[in-house]
Amino acid sequence: MLATIQPLMHIQDLIYEIREQRVMLDRDLARLYGVPTKSLNLAVKRNIDRFPADFMFRLNKEETHSLRFQFETSKRGGDRYQPWVFTELGVAMLSSVLNSPPAIQMNILIMRTFFLLRRNRYSIAVLAKQIADIQQKVGNHQEQIALLYEAFEKFLDTDAEQKSWSERERIGFVK
Repeated sequence: MLATIQPLMHIQDLIYEIREQRVMLDRDLARLYGVPTKSLNLAVKRNIDRFPADFMFRLNKEETHSLRFQFETSKRGGDRYQPWVFTELGVAMLSSVLNSPPAIQMNILIMRTFFLLRRNRYSIAVLAKQIADIQQKVGNHQEQIALLYEAFEKFLDTDAEQKSWSERERIGFVK
């Protein structure tokens, strides 16, 4: 399991949110697939009918400029073109264009990463809703919550832990 988690974590670092979509850059995908970026883009261009606008799009100048601040660029200024980015659907479609065994295996890992990100986003949304519900139910009970915290702190008090059973206050019914 650990062997698959490490590549997924690396791939997760290559997924960006642009235009409210999770995408991957053409150069990152090319590196993962083990092909030059130019070759990946050429394969896509040869099969352009498989890549509608919701599968891939080209970054505008502002988006490209913003991304350059996140990466170290060469003295020449890094990329000389505005990169293509592929949505999850575009990455899935790449598997039909690049079908070497290593590309297929990498595509499986990338698709699993997108799935995990989607599942985590859902889990966080559910947790946020549960917290909001609890806060709404608690409402004006701040004083009661403060008392609960105080009782909990007393429970965790280190002095109380160090007392022997005979020194502690008796709890319960008195005869």
